[in-house]
Amino acid sequence: MYERNEAVQKMIDWIEENLTESPSLIAMSSHIGYSPQHCSRMFHDISGMTIKDYIAGRRLSRATMEIRDTDGRLLDIALKYGYSSHEALTRAFVTAYGCTPSAYRRHPLPLPLSIRQVVLSPEHYQDKGENEMSKNKLADVHVRVEHIPAHRYVGIFDITASGYGDFWEKHDCDAVCGIIESMSNVAHKIVTPHTAGWFWEGGRRGYFYGFGVPADYSGEVPEGFEVRDIPASDYLVFFHPPFDYLVDNGDVMGRVENLAWNYDPSKDGYEWNESACNDYQRHYPEVLGYQILRPVKRVK
Repeated sequence: MYERNEAVQKMIDWIEENLTESPSLIAMSSHIGYSPQHCSRMFHDISGMTIKDYIAGRRLSRATMEIRDTDGRLLDIALKYGYSSHEALTRAFVTAYGCTPSAYRRHPLPLPLSIRQVVLSPEHYQDKGENEMSKNKLADVHVRVEHIPAHRYVGIFDITASGYGDFWEKHDCDAVCGIIESMSNVAHKIVTPHTAGWFWEGGRRGYFYGFGVPADYSGEVPEGFEVRDIPASDYLVFFHPPFDYLVDNGDVMGRVENLAWNYDPSKDGYEWNESACNDYQRHYPEVLGYQILRPVKRVK
């Protein structure tokens, strides 16, 4: 299982690096080391889509982001991502999103972008066996204080979900993440896209997923999402620095969460402020590490 997922992840990574270079099955299979037929079969089995469809979706998504974020000519963007003409890009855009590239540039709306797939997880890595895994010496988990200013949060708040895994059993990950990615241009610089966490409602704790926006945001709210006002607050940040996701993810998350949920803030002169603010979760293993942020206020 590990070898198949690893091979498909390598295909995905190669495709991402070559989206503007007319990626071909022959070139990719040569890079991966399997026959074109075997690559096609594995890709479909693991990802649930054909290589051709995956490339088409990712090219359109990348072109869409450039249309939104740059003032480049539509023809140049179309040719860059493999479309034969401005008209060919427009046809693909209208078919996928129901509007033209020009209309979208004038008024960007939430769109169901095709996101980069991740098919290799720590669960697959376990298939290699403990003897083949090189465990790193993990760093200590630390605590620091961070202030987050008042902002709004746009997300899906699910009181029936207790955490990340439970949440994605109830929601379409690709669809939700694609919409969030399409709105990354309006996201808060601290509460960035794909920041998740926990909230309290009626004495119960639920899980949410989405992105922060500035406190004065009055733009689009995607269907199925809601916007909530979050006041300014200090947060205790429980964190582990960057780590090897495949090898150490379970250990790191367990250690951070054990400290976060059992910590006594009074020794630092604080009390929890979760009736007013969210608990945030940042999970960017190789870049940021893993963090849980719990809101606090000074004890009077």
